[in-house]
Amino acid sequence: MPSYSRCVELLPRNALALTALFESIKGKCTGLSVADSTPIAVCDNLRISRHKVFDGIAERGKTSTGWFFGFKLHVIINHLGEILSFRLTPGNTEDRKPLPELIKDLSGCLYADKGYLSASLKQQLKTMGINLITNIKKKMKPVEQTCFDKAILRHRSVIETVFDELKNLCQIAHTRHRSPC
Repeated sequence: MPSYSRCVELLPRNALALTALFESIKGKCTGLSVADSTPIAVCDNLRISRHKVFDGIAERGKTSTGWFFGFKLHVIINHLGEILSFRLTPGNTEDRKPLPELIKDLSGCLYADKGYLSASLKQQLKTMGINLITNIKKKMKPVEQTCFDKAILRHRSVIETVFDELKNLCQIAHTRHRSPC
């Protein structure tokens, strides 16, 4: 087995092969999709000024749990928990921005949290054949939703399970970066 530093050296050569692997193992669209994003911090907040590996690439962002420096992983999964598409953006990117790119090959209903609320985005997705369903904020007018839609919105935690597996089992979030690749 090669060492960690040797893996870091070899990884850029395998980018095309890894992309092809993802395309072959990604899930199939079932008509029920869930979208969300998660932060991927590349260093502790106290070390941001000294961090040089992702200088100019990573950005400072804020989530409901606080500030971080790094990237955001935007993911769409089907109701079975299979990843359909993903994008890695700087940490200061809002959730709605990469969504039109992510849904190119999807159809049916897309369930998301309140961070994806936008009348213009909902209309844009409607023209692409996707029905965006989100919860509403407290001061908004009530929107009529079916019992099924309400149940799916309550059980969006399946995407949090996917994020937990990616971060903890696959170790995509760590602070030992030696190369942007």
